[in-house]
Amino acid sequence: MDRKQFINRSLLGMAALAAAPSLAVSCAAKSGSKGKADNKAQGVLNISCQEGVTPGESLNEKLDFLESLGVVGFEPGGRGLGDRITELQDALKDRNIKVSAICAGFDGFILAEDPAVKESFDTTMRQIIDAAGALGSTGVIMVPAFNGQKPCKPHTLETRDFLCEQLHELGEYAQQHDTTIILEPLNRKEAFYLRLVADAAAICRDADSAGVKCMGDFWHMQEETSDYGAFMSAGTKYLQHVHIASRGRRLMPGEDGEKDNYVDGFKALKEMGYQNYVSFECGTKGDRKETLTAAVNLLRSQWEQA
Repeated sequence: MDRKQFINRSLLGMAALAAAPSLAVSCAAKSGSKGKADNKAQGVLNISCQEGVTPGESLNEKLDFLESLGVVGFEPGGRGLGDRITELQDALKDRNIKVSAICAGFDGFILAEDPAVKESFDTTMRQIIDAAGALGSTGVIMVPAFNGQKPCKPHTLETRDFLCEQLHELGEYAQQHDTTIILEPLNRKEAFYLRLVADAAAICRDADSAGVKCMGDFWHMQEETSDYGAFMSAGTKYLQHVHIASRGRRLMPGEDGEKDNYVDGFKALKEMGYQNYVSFECGTKGDRKETLTAAVNLLRSQWEQA
């Protein structure tokens, strides 16, 4: 076909499209209706609170206060969790509160070069996973290595491959107990190895186990260029938990004023159909009952704005 024939045929094609607007509208309508039918469930703001953040002298006092705020998740620490299963089950019975994630609590770390330290991690982590499964927890939070944990395997491709292999085994073990392990990216001041949600999600993918998930923490996510992009990089396939704190001093959301804006991240959670928990991990400069109440109200308000 020469240039003149090509132009003539292109013009004929454009004329045909212009003469058939109803066809174009019909195709667009079908495409739009299909997309609407395929929409995911709307995300839900399930607020949770760590045990140490919650005001109250006893476990029941803490749960009573959370229940009065409509908080539906409770995040205990992992240390000694196996000895608390009955206590927690009894306290949560007939309440509209469930155990969300379990916050660490194991000994050692997964990237330890010292075999004894690595063995300590393997043993205690599995004990916490056992307890997490018995409590119906969404997963056990872990960090591959903090900056101060040494001797540590170097930050190399070989180390990443080793981590993925180890996480696969751990994730499969977690699945056998109806729970997961949850990788937490931290800011560079706390951990050199894992800082971005997208990196954590990629490791989840390469670990190749449905029991390996990740999370985002609004405090640590100041490393990110976008809260929205960070959560979307993991999606519901990998994002299993969210931590929240103020964005200046890691206090209750709202204690750092205008800095404490979570709308961009909440918009992503809503759009992706996130169904798990957003859990308070923070301190406070005020009365804990007052600041936690205000923070819960702030989260609900910003969720509505998202």
